[in-house]
Amino acid sequence: MVARILSCVLLCGSLLTVCAVPAGTQEISSSTSKNRADQKVPAAPVASEDPSRVRQTIETPMATAERLETPGWWPTKHSAPRQDFVGTAECARCHATKTATQLTTPMAHASTPASGSSVLSEHARISRKVGAYTYAVSSGREGTIYSVSEDAKSTSEPLLWAFGVNQKGQTYVYQRNGAYYEARMSFFKSLQDLDLTPGHDPEMPASLEDAMGRLLEPSTLRLCFGCHTTAATTSAGFDPSHLMPGVTCEACHGPGAEHVALMDDEKTEKGRLAIFNPSRLSAVAMVDFCGACHRTLNDVVEMATTGVENVRFQPYRLESSRCWGDGDARLTCIACHDPHQQLVREAGTYDGKCLACHVVELAKKTSDDHPGKRCPVAKENCVTCHMPRVDLPNMHAPFTDHRIRIVKRGAPYPN
Repeated sequence: MVARILSCVLLCGSLLTVCAVPAGTQEISSSTSKNRADQKVPAAPVASEDPSRVRQTIETPMATAERLETPGWWPTKHSAPRQDFVGTAECARCHATKTATQLTTPMAHASTPASGSSVLSEHARISRKVGAYTYAVSSGREGTIYSVSEDAKSTSEPLLWAFGVNQKGQTYVYQRNGAYYEARMSFFKSLQDLDLTPGHDPEMPASLEDAMGRLLEPSTLRLCFGCHTTAATTSAGFDPSHLMPGVTCEACHGPGAEHVALMDDEKTEKGRLAIFNPSRLSAVAMVDFCGACHRTLNDVVEMATTGVENVRFQPYRLESSRCWGDGDARLTCIACHDPHQQLVREAGTYDGKCLACHVVELAKKTSDDHPGKRCPVAKENCVTCHMPRVDLPNMHAPFTDHRIRIVKRGAPYPN
């Protein structure tokens, strides 16, 4: 089961987008990461708790499974009924600007019905022969059909869902005999072609059915849809017929029906407490919050994912940085990335974030406010040196490594 969930994680954490970068200088050993991951930690705070208390109570990372067992909202939690979700249009009534820009982000397009995939609409037919099998995805009046053939034999199914906005690529989900499957072939942007979906066995399948794809077990299905859609699984169970495609407002802020009703009744204070506000979280909890889909330190330690494959798990890499320490609000995901805005890719844009911790002038000493030493090489484009791009062969694309460090020429990739 762990292997199946991991394979979904390998895809989900990579096909959506490449995060840009914060900054820093040094590294921490993997043994230290494991020690931190084993520590006992208190429960996640309820959204209505006082922010100052939250910052005092959450100081060490937790696995996502632990977070989901605590009271209150957390991404991918399935405890709310479907009728408690109101949809983005309701949010836009009061938060029009943030809603409009969020709808342009890769997260908002983390999934789409296959019939609405821009990748597939731009490629009426994609095909590739791998060993004995020929794979094809064809779009037409009858929908989007995924097929596999071997000599005179063939099998096919309509594609239902496309996961990923094609920052790196896109993978597909189909249904057969009532069960959901992940297609063995994904589309990769750099190739403009199909290739093996990450996590699938590269050995030649024994049958056409096996060559089509892999069965998604219920737990893996909920995980994949939980991070690529909103409200696919609620208190009533998994129901894709009523989901909202992509990561919408309520995927992060929780179901909004009570919040909307209270605000409409002008019960402002109660209304504000009826929606989850991640800015109330401590630095560690904030990174774990994003890690619910992008993988926390504890998640990756439990999965035992080593080598360059774990570069996709940005919260884990960030929390493994020496400068992260016990957590610093200047280094959280949202310190550099606004989830309501498009990702900023210009390296120099992040220099101010680096210099919030690092002294600039040679004569200046480090302090509690600026604990980072002066870089002897440069004071601009910090991330190009301290957060290198790492190539992933099975993803056919590079990823920015969020483990902030001094990168030494020829040094092995640090787990």
